[in-house]
Amino acid sequence: MYENTTELLNQIALGEDSILELKSVEFSGDKVIGPHKHGMADELAAMANTVSGIIVLGIDDKSREVRGIPPEKLDIVESWLRSICNDAIDPPLDCVIRKLVVPDQRGEEKALLRIDVPRSLFVHKSPNGYFRRIGSSKREMKPDVLARLFQQRSQVRLIRFDEQTVPGTSIADLNPKLWSRFKTVLSSKDDQAFLEKMKLIAKDEAGATRITVGGLLMASDSPESFMSSAFIQAVCYRGQERNAAYQLDAKDIVGPLDVQIRDACKFVERNMRVFAIKAPNRIETPQFSMNAVFEAVANAVAHRDYSIYGSKIRLHLFSDRLELFSPGTIPNTMTIESISERQSARNELISSLLARCPMNVNAVGSQRNFIMDKRGEGVPIIITESEQLSGKRPEYRLLDDAELMLTIFAAEPPQQGDSPEVAWNEGASPALVSDR
Repeated sequence: MYENTTELLNQIALGEDSILELKSVEFSGDKVIGPHKHGMADELAAMANTVSGIIVLGIDDKSREVRGIPPEKLDIVESWLRSICNDAIDPPLDCVIRKLVVPDQRGEEKALLRIDVPRSLFVHKSPNGYFRRIGSSKREMKPDVLARLFQQRSQVRLIRFDEQTVPGTSIADLNPKLWSRFKTVLSSKDDQAFLEKMKLIAKDEAGATRITVGGLLMASDSPESFMSSAFIQAVCYRGQERNAAYQLDAKDIVGPLDVQIRDACKFVERNMRVFAIKAPNRIETPQFSMNAVFEAVANAVAHRDYSIYGSKIRLHLFSDRLELFSPGTIPNTMTIESISERQSARNELISSLLARCPMNVNAVGSQRNFIMDKRGEGVPIIITESEQLSGKRPEYRLLDDAELMLTIFAAEPPQQGDSPEVAWNEGASPALVSDR
């Protein structure tokens, strides 16, 4: 959009419209006093709530005269803008800020700041409320309009969230090796047609081809580059307390979702303890069933609510339990009591793509050939295998109707008198435990 200076200046000469906002900048010393910080936040949020657009600073919006910004104060204005995007808008707004040099009406070069604001996946609130852009001005949204916008950008819209397009993306952000694994002998030979049919790409409201949320999460090397919370935060603590002072291991697990599932399971396998008994043959028992852990992580990744900004999956490992937090409440009409008997997919596209990914975790006892299935066996496996191992039934809890928490209790070591030899192995998987 207006990628060269001539196009941009021609549009500025025509004046503001739905996708172009012009502002002059005023200073008091090194402080920006115009436009007002809150007003600027309202303009940015209104554009993000409505359509991808551009705000140009250094232009008088009435006369369309190029006034410019003193070059030595460009960094001050840029910092001012970033603080507005991060601190005055909820959720924070990601935009692209660029410095430009253009000729004014007398041919003298002047510096400007261009802010590219993508249409957001989220609904943004600014200091004076919720705004949208109508023509060249912003308008506060009435309750019914706001409700419709929230519905459009939530899980209950006809087009599911994982099928929505991600602003600022293009086909070039997909890795062909990742999406080609979903092809079959019946798939279209035309790559773009295949990607569209699989809903890995789609047209946005402006007609541009973008990656969908599901396509980004399954066929991009770095989904977190566009969706900052699309990762798993894994932490292992010494003892039973969540305390940074007792942290043994930590990792932010990123990449395509199937890779996240694999690496999260490896994190648990690496950090859990395994006890061994000679009675008379060696018998090894891990703290957790890796089959249950795999099912729990796969469910969390497949069914979390990706529309909740800033919320990530958290996997916390303690000496007596594993806690897994997944953003979002239980989908549809499911309840905590019925979760083991019913099945419901929040993200149909993601679930269907994971069902095409070969099993990539050595989950002892698993009969899976692919990461996901449609039989709804995941929760029963988590409950049954974990309870058999630890003697305690795993617990599901809803936290403030915004997060689903699963607690899997660890198996306890036998008492020393129970066997001629009992040995704990710290921080290794059963396959790595050597005879003593």
